[in-house]
Amino acid sequence: MQITRIPFEEVPQFSQRDVAYATGAKNLEPFYKYPVTLAAFADVMADKAKDNTDRKLLVDELLAQYEGFKDADTARTQVQSLLNENAFTVITAHQPSLFTGPLYFIYKICSTINLTRQLNERYPDKHVVPVFIMGGEDHDFDEINHARIRGEMIRWDQETGGSVAMLSTTSLAPALSALKELLGGEFTPFGIYDRIHKAYTKNATYGEATIAFVHDLFKDTELVVANPSRKAFKEAFRPIMEREIFDRISQPLIEKAQDELTAAGYSGQAHAREINLFYLSPGRRDRIVFQGGVYGVLDTNHVFSEAKFRAELNDHPERFSPNVVMRPLFQEFIFPNLAYIGGGGEIAYWLERKEQFTAFGLNFPMLIRRNSVVWVDAKSGKKLDKLGLDFNALFRHDDLIIRNFVAEHTNNELSLADELAQLDDLFKKLSVKAKAIDPTLEAAALAEGTRQRKIVEQFESRLRRIEKTKFKQEMTLIHELRASLFPGNSLQERKDNFLNVYLETGEEIFPVLIEALDPLVQGLVVVKA
Repeated sequence: MQITRIPFEEVPQFSQRDVAYATGAKNLEPFYKYPVTLAAFADVMADKAKDNTDRKLLVDELLAQYEGFKDADTARTQVQSLLNENAFTVITAHQPSLFTGPLYFIYKICSTINLTRQLNERYPDKHVVPVFIMGGEDHDFDEINHARIRGEMIRWDQETGGSVAMLSTTSLAPALSALKELLGGEFTPFGIYDRIHKAYTKNATYGEATIAFVHDLFKDTELVVANPSRKAFKEAFRPIMEREIFDRISQPLIEKAQDELTAAGYSGQAHAREINLFYLSPGRRDRIVFQGGVYGVLDTNHVFSEAKFRAELNDHPERFSPNVVMRPLFQEFIFPNLAYIGGGGEIAYWLERKEQFTAFGLNFPMLIRRNSVVWVDAKSGKKLDKLGLDFNALFRHDDLIIRNFVAEHTNNELSLADELAQLDDLFKKLSVKAKAIDPTLEAAALAEGTRQRKIVEQFESRLRRIEKTKFKQEMTLIHELRASLFPGNSLQERKDNFLNVYLETGEEIFPVLIEALDPLVQGLVVVKA
């Protein structure tokens, strides 16, 4: 495998704020606590040790989650290590996307494992555990119900409602059947279909299935997969939820941070509400609102006085679900966590949280931009070599790539720039002479010059179109490369599923990625098979 990195600034598919944070822009410094360096973790460890993390609760609940798992001795050992005051975590998280969804689901995890290995080497008196949190309480089914594999979109269709992690796996049969057919029937490479089928049919809920499959993929590493939506975790988090509901702390702090980010040149990310919690009921996840002196659950008949809502929270904390504004607090409350590894969009909403964390008395973790990757498979690599193209050229649209390629490889002169310059000079001289005879003729001469320029430009375009027809094979290769590596002019990692790579490499993909994806080194990682 050939590994290269391209600076974030040279990748047009990244947003301005994404690049700014990844490259250490000064105007973002007020919005985070720690610089993204290995040395800075000494401070993070010292600060996090001051949080009152309930380690026994954490370990008991994670071990209960892993009951019945085969081949999970390493994960259980990792979990048990968290009882030690010198043990910490580094976390990444994602929704339970179908068959893991976009490639960056896997890249996040590999980046996290890489970093914890570095930390364990740098700080031998500490122990750091990589954790993947399955964010299953989200309820936007359309975000998680599909996977793009070999250019085909597989979808999971069903009537939905409530937390996606609690959905039954029984309705997944058509999606599994479509996957099996797409992968070639009974005997799929590396037995991956059987592993997927087992995870999604032997577990009753979609959340359990996702945890089982992610564990199966990474069981030979140090990764711990965690489901935070356990009743005991909610019970422990109850005091913070109580403050959010009845004191309504978060909204003004988030809006203040967003105003400051706007002043620094960046727009707000997450929409903070007066109360940033949902209420869970069978098949539903609805917003909690405060109106007319009472608490209600939007789009339902649930109405509570303050006293009754306090009792409801006390008796049934599992019915309360943090939204995007409160989820980071929930995570950092439960885990002895040092850093969060996420994509540009995730880092953007974390940058709005610093004062919120202070208000709730929790340490604000280090924020680390995950690695972005383009995987150049063997076929694409051969096409690149055949064309003699530099990979950076592929960031542009197909038409621009083809235009430049033809211009570089044709034996004919296609540019009429010299002729256009001569034309412009001619009509400037004509306008001067015309003005001397009659000032009203100057504009007419310049207008005629503009018209003639357009005619020549159109003729130049015609020359280029005709010349392009001599490069049909190369044009086809360029279109194929772009479709494979930048589908829809987007990054491959945002569209394609990991199976596109796994089916060519097998288990080799995981050690290669873990070794290559160092999240402390900025830049787009290009892996050429």
